[in-house]
Amino acid sequence: MAALNIAFEAPEVSNGPCPSATRPIDLVHLAKQTMGEKALEIEVLQIFARQARACLAELSTAETTQRQAVAHRLKGAALAVGAHEVAAVAGRLEDTPADAGLVAQAGSAILKAENFILKLCR
Repeated sequence: MAALNIAFEAPEVSNGPCPSATRPIDLVHLAKQTMGEKALEIEVLQIFARQARACLAELSTAETTQRQAVAHRLKGAALAVGAHEVAAVAGRLEDTPADAGLVAQAGSAILKAENFILKLCR
C-alpha cells in the first residue's frame, strides 16, 4: 500500500527557494497581490519603478534622518510588489541610514528591478 501512496502523491519540494523569489520581482507574489490581472501587474510595476527611482534620487541627497523615512517608504513599496532584494537593502538602510554603501546597493537593486520590469513590459 505504501508504494501506491508514493506513486500517486505529489512529492514535497519545499527544500529549495521558489524560483520566482530569486528574480528581481517575485512574480508569484505579484500575481497574488493583483489576483492574476496582467494589465494591473504591469501598471503596478510601472508605478513601483517610478517610485523606486524617485526614492533613489531622494536617498542620494537626503540628510540621515530623512534617509531613514525614504528607505522605509521604499521598503514598503518593494514588499508590495515582491521586489525582495530592494526591500532587504532598504530595510538595512532604514536601520543604518548613514551608510553610503547601502545607498549604492539600493541603486543597484533598483536598477535590476527596473530592467526586469522593462523586459516584462515589452
